[in-house]
Amino acid sequence: MSVRRPSHRLCTLLLASSLLLACTAQPPPFAQLSGMLLDARLDEISGLAASRVHEDVLWMHDDGGNDARLFAVGIRGGLQATFPVAGVANTDWEDIAAFELDGRHYLLVADTGDNGGLRRSLQLHVIEEPASLDEVAQRAPLEPAWSIAFRWPDGARDCEAVAVDAQRGEILLISKKRTPPELFALPLRPRGDGLQVARKLGELAGVPVPDAEALRANKRMARIRHQVTAADIAPDRGRLAVMTYNEVLLYQRRGDESWAQAVARKPAVHDLPWLPQAEALGWDANGRGLYATGEFAPAPLLYLNPGS
Repeated sequence: MSVRRPSHRLCTLLLASSLLLACTAQPPPFAQLSGMLLDARLDEISGLAASRVHEDVLWMHDDGGNDARLFAVGIRGGLQATFPVAGVANTDWEDIAAFELDGRHYLLVADTGDNGGLRRSLQLHVIEEPASLDEVAQRAPLEPAWSIAFRWPDGARDCEAVAVDAQRGEILLISKKRTPPELFALPLRPRGDGLQVARKLGELAGVPVPDAEALRANKRMARIRHQVTAADIAPDRGRLAVMTYNEVLLYQRRGDESWAQAVARKPAVHDLPWLPQAEALGWDANGRGLYATGEFAPAPLLYLNPGS
């Protein structure tokens, strides 16, 4: 989703506020400053996933309308490598997920944004993680190992939150603008190349809604604040993290229950410090915490400690 950019001076003031909040949260702090995204190429980040191949590396991508490319970024925010992706377009890339399947490590890129509700079909692209980040490796464009075209079962939706449960062979998708948000699923390895239809699993409980005071103050912004912008499943498959512009929700999965059952219970809710257009969230490789950032660089890269 794109909105009008704040002025450089306002962005600097907001950034300073973010740093203060990130560093002075109540102990133990939920949000800690991990690094800063300062490179101009990282100014519309809308997806983040921790690498399963390279230690302390986060994969990121731009929002829609930019080049089809993936960025390898260190946990302090420095850009380490840029890989073009061949054969696909960045119509509206909104999320990325890392997963392992059959001993290989993959990234799923979700071209699922649809602000106007006009797209008849959407795409998911699965790309094998590069084994090297050196300059020679970056010269060779990445290509999808497979792609999935799909549609919603009953009309267009905007979707910025996608996660992968490789053990179940399932892709989870969460609608953005519906209240409450809806949870859908697609097969990770569908049979054939035909157009898939997302299957509705349920709705997310406990997503905050604006109160009367917030609606009176600014009705439009109050409604936007709690829209879902990112999601990720912990490596041990025990928790689903869901981010809005305002908070992070953690849904606990019990035993062998389904994700539909897990999201039907109220989650733990953690308020976010200020992030510029918070749209990127991913568990770290060991599943102890999450990294988060947003659009409009310079932006803080936060490490979130959700506790047990």
